[in-house]
Amino acid sequence: MRAYERFLNYVQYDTASDEASPTCPSTQKQLALARALADEMKQLGIADARVDANGYVYGSIPANDEGRPAIGLIAHMDVVDCVPSAPVKPAVVEAYDGGPVTLKSGDVLDPAVFPEVAGAKGKRLIVTDGNTSLGADDKAGIAEIMAACEHLLTHPQLKHGKICIGFTPDEEIGRGADRFDVQGFGADFAYTVDGGAVGGISYENFNAASGRVTVHGRSVHTGSAKNIMLNASLVAMEFAGLLPPQERPEHTEGREGFYHLDSMQGEAELATLNYIIRDHDRTLFEARKEQFQNIAVFLNGKYGAGTVEVALKDTYYNMRELIEPRMEIVERANAAYRAVGVQPWSEPIRGGTDGARLTYMGLPTPNIATGGMNCHGRFECVAIEDMDTMVEMIVHLLTD
Repeated sequence: MRAYERFLNYVQYDTASDEASPTCPSTQKQLALARALADEMKQLGIADARVDANGYVYGSIPANDEGRPAIGLIAHMDVVDCVPSAPVKPAVVEAYDGGPVTLKSGDVLDPAVFPEVAGAKGKRLIVTDGNTSLGADDKAGIAEIMAACEHLLTHPQLKHGKICIGFTPDEEIGRGADRFDVQGFGADFAYTVDGGAVGGISYENFNAASGRVTVHGRSVHTGSAKNIMLNASLVAMEFAGLLPPQERPEHTEGREGFYHLDSMQGEAELATLNYIIRDHDRTLFEARKEQFQNIAVFLNGKYGAGTVEVALKDTYYNMRELIEPRMEIVERANAAYRAVGVQPWSEPIRGGTDGARLTYMGLPTPNIATGGMNCHGRFECVAIEDMDTMVEMIVHLLTD
């Protein structure tokens, strides 16, 4: 079965994760796909396929050539909930002409807005109906891993070391690696199959933290508020205004860091701001967190002690520090791309990945492509031929 055929099946499972949930997985509906994947793996001949108590799927293919490294392949099962995640109704655009595509909803997938789509000209393009996300992030990665494993299992003449397979819940809410069993996984190194354009390999990502700003105000009747009221919402707005406006996601690129106001809620007595803080450079990352504290000190000096509270929590770190001493892992992926006629390229990830967390947990894990485009939205799409190419690339990655 080709990767895209599996993919069209997997996207029928609604697997949106939920940041507000304290459980693992954060949504029980992720377990439906987890169980289906474990069953499918067993049908392929992966005897140890299983779903653990936290909703992680594991399995392995024994080595048929001893002395080769044990290589892991990892993808995540969940999708974002920032746009509707179900019911997914994909459509295939045959021989895509490189121009605008009118989706069933009437919305237009326009290369002028999403330029990477133009690169799929002449290919078969899987799109949404415009009402939901597609789920290529990262069910395309799951499908490609499964198709590559099936190919190896049906072609035993291809020599490989142990192949370790892992499908994780809750990556989209930053928890995908939280309960990953690195020791039990058994890989010497791994790759997350969770990238974009074919040819990409990423081993550098943001250092990341969350920042929660809580502002305590004083509410009184507006008719007698003079010199008494302290409006928490206005102080929160002042906090936001003291951060450099040019250092926001919409004004940055490449390795440039940012502060992103993710959500806010406020009344006169209490207001909260939830930020994500990002920078590739560790020193600049630490300075960004210090800036939060400095603003709080300034505002507390202005309005009184305890007015502004800042809570910072590191989420993940730049894996480059730990991957650079193991660049043979990256070179292996580059060679696999070249073997299928694709020129490899690398750029820093302007986001996070399970691989960053896993790398710091002792499992070096750079990220390779899936072919997916425009993730986290209604214009998400993927080319069938790109999925096929990634299956071939993964086979080379495991066997060369």
